[in-house]
Amino acid sequence: MEKEYTISIFTEDKVGLLSRVVSVFTRRHINIESLNTSESSMPGIFRFIVVVNVTEVMVKKLVAQFEKQIDILKAFYYENNDIVYQELALYKVPTLVFAKGDRVEKLIRMHNARVLHIEPEYIVIEKTGHKSETDALLKDLEVLGVYEFIRSGRVAVTKPMEQLNAYLKSLEAEDLN
Repeated sequence: MEKEYTISIFTEDKVGLLSRVVSVFTRRHINIESLNTSESSMPGIFRFIVVVNVTEVMVKKLVAQFEKQIDILKAFYYENNDIVYQELALYKVPTLVFAKGDRVEKLIRMHNARVLHIEPEYIVIEKTGHKSETDALLKDLEVLGVYEFIRSGRVAVTKPMEQLNAYLKSLEAEDLN
């Protein structure tokens, strides 16, 4: 049975790794729901966060495939209850919607969003949360008019202590023996 998994891939800082990571999914005809890359807590190590809907057997194969590649240090997969995660969404709405009384203000408060930027023609609203939460605000704002909408990829940290540190320490211990 397919379900949502978050794959965390730790790599060296090398040109072309994004292409190689994406090609693993492309070859297997797996759609990437969300992709985010950034520096990790360790200098010189980068982290890819990839969200996919696959079976557990498939996610295990994907992680094994990543670990075979040069410049990829380690890959892990998590179910949603194993991580703390958020996404960021920005909504550009017409300034005129605020002329409709306090409806928009109540909507922003109800969704725990905030006004990020104000221009004469439009207002930018920011919302952080899970995809379902950012989608809910989008649905409510669409009735009033939305010029633009963008959502970031997932950012996530694991609930257990960072596994990469433990993995690297185990490698150091092996080298010392």
